[in-house]
Amino acid sequence: MDFYYYYKSRKGEMIHLLKEIVSRESPSGDKKAVDACSDFVIQEFKKTGARINRFPQKKIGALYVAEYPSPAPKSITEQILLLTHVDTVWPVGKLHKMPFYVSEEKIFGPGVLDMKASIVMALFSLKTLSELNTLPKKKIAVFINSAEEIGSEESYEVIKSLCKKSDCVLCLEPSLPGGALKAQRKGRLVVRLEAKGKAAHAGAPNKGTNAIEELIHQLRCVKELEKDETTVNIGLIEGGEKPNIVADGAHAILDVRFWKNEQKEKFILSLKKLQPALKGARVKFTIESLTPPMEKNEASLELFTRVKEIASTLNIKLTAGKTGGGSDASVASSMGIPTLDGLGPDGEGIHAENEHLILPSLIERTALLTEILIQL
Repeated sequence: MDFYYYYKSRKGEMIHLLKEIVSRESPSGDKKAVDACSDFVIQEFKKTGARINRFPQKKIGALYVAEYPSPAPKSITEQILLLTHVDTVWPVGKLHKMPFYVSEEKIFGPGVLDMKASIVMALFSLKTLSELNTLPKKKIAVFINSAEEIGSEESYEVIKSLCKKSDCVLCLEPSLPGGALKAQRKGRLVVRLEAKGKAAHAGAPNKGTNAIEELIHQLRCVKELEKDETTVNIGLIEGGEKPNIVADGAHAILDVRFWKNEQKEKFILSLKKLQPALKGARVKFTIESLTPPMEKNEASLELFTRVKEIASTLNIKLTAGKTGGGSDASVASSMGIPTLDGLGPDGEGIHAENEHLILPSLIERTALLTEILIQL
């Protein structure tokens, strides 16, 4: 079957489902909202005949795994893991200023590209397998994350557990502009850098130790650690109480990106060597979160070669590139599992108000995903 024309004929259904998911706003930090969106999505997965496993959470939204077929025939002993996420960076209410709409061959809306369209891809692929009574060679497990945008140890643990039972991982994050897959991703280290001083009256600053001044000095030192494409973004600074008080405390939140784990280790080692510049000051750092890099490996290269062959049968020419952003694919890749990322649709404006996807790419990528699930 020519799945491209099959999904093209169902374009209206796909757009309608995408609108329904986008209309259910789901910022990562709003548990009630993200759970409501997940509930809708899970009901759609149930319609495909998938078995649903729920992992309730106290602080973040519930995590889900949809398994197809359900129950899996005894002859199926291998598994393909699809990674998706339902959460977005957009707050509830953003839809009023950034509405869902279709303009020619583009679809706009908060989270439409990152990555609610990819959930539509997974749903329609499973629906098609069910409707055509086509049994895949391997069991398919779809992970629906509720906190991918902010990262969570809870979701990472579920992913790692699923990887142990999977032969390969396909992450449905958007492609690179132009349709290339993501063969490499930077890792991410979120660091809290703190400076402690001693409060005093601003009229006699020599009687105190200014933590803000100490922090400024330390941040200059940290910025000097940028090398070998390791970057440091100072994203947040807080400190002090009032202008007439010498600040006794200050901190900054740093976003550090790196291509290789060894670069991360060198950076952490340098942080451990930081020394106070002001008399009486103290400095410390804590790691708030860590996402590993997605590094190139032979297993993933072999998987890319196989998927590239499948794509060629659909007249799709697949290439691979790299990006500085992180994703759940990095967690899977760190487990040594063959992993491909960027299998979602093409578009622009991730985390920006012009976020949109290119409609023909949604149809094309859904056709490709279906073929992969059948042939792989």
